[in-house]
Amino acid sequence: MIEFNHVTKNYYSLTALRDVSLVIPQGEVLGLLGPNGAGKTTLIKLIAGIINPTSGEVAPANGQATWPTIGYKPERLVFPGHLAVSQYLQMVATLCNIGRAQMDTVVLESLARVNLLPAANKQIKSLSKGMRQRLGLAQALIGDPDLLLLDEPSSGLDPEGQEEIQTYIEELRAVGKTILMSTHQLPEVTRVCTYLVILKDGQVLYQNRMAEALTLQPHIAIQVDRPLDAARPLLAMIHPDIAIEGQEVVLRNESIAMRRQILSVLINQGYDIVRVEQRRVTLAELYAEAVQ
Repeated sequence: MIEFNHVTKNYYSLTALRDVSLVIPQGEVLGLLGPNGAGKTTLIKLIAGIINPTSGEVAPANGQATWPTIGYKPERLVFPGHLAVSQYLQMVATLCNIGRAQMDTVVLESLARVNLLPAANKQIKSLSKGMRQRLGLAQALIGDPDLLLLDEPSSGLDPEGQEEIQTYIEELRAVGKTILMSTHQLPEVTRVCTYLVILKDGQVLYQNRMAEALTLQPHIAIQVDRPLDAARPLLAMIHPDIAIEGQEVVLRNESIAMRRQILSVLINQGYDIVRVEQRRVTLAELYAEAVQ
């Protein structure tokens, strides 16, 4: 879909992106994660054509000759409050070169997709924050674009509003849209994203398919009946990949193969084994490891 080739973006003395190379795959929902100032919004604006790279190239991937059509929802939504919802979307449709004959149908379809039809004649200034987020998504859908750029689509929403936005994103992927979304909501990324990119200080620290990212680092947790302070020194001597977390012994990497030995040590130390559980890495653990 879109490819970054050694892209750097400077704002005077500030480097927002540094030598970034990545591909946004077609048909995926790409979750773009990173702390504030990581370069997420800059990356989105480069794809949207709002800004240009200082060096490097942003281009269609796989030698394609044309850019995909793009819909963009920025993080900070600023609307003309005096306009009705439908009037505003008609204005957006005009900017997208949609003819007068198709305009009403296009506007109604975008409103229906985000469940905003009942608010079509309301002034924008009367909308709640959740409805404004949905209006931002409806705006991005005008013209039926191939690629959607969503900057913090669930920002400021209550759990019900977040659930709605996530459902919309799943529905859009089901009909073949490619979606890039920047967010701080890790549960949202885990649920809807199929590809993951983590940025920090303008550089790509991690990129992988979501299914692979969450299965690459399995670990085993052994829960016992009381705190492990007495056993901590002995376990630390057995292998450096053994960690103590509360009343759990966590085995990672090479130490997983030593689980029988660890169980024997714990029983000999007088601990009762409450549970032995094989777990997969969580997105929160993966993110923390990448950015730290």
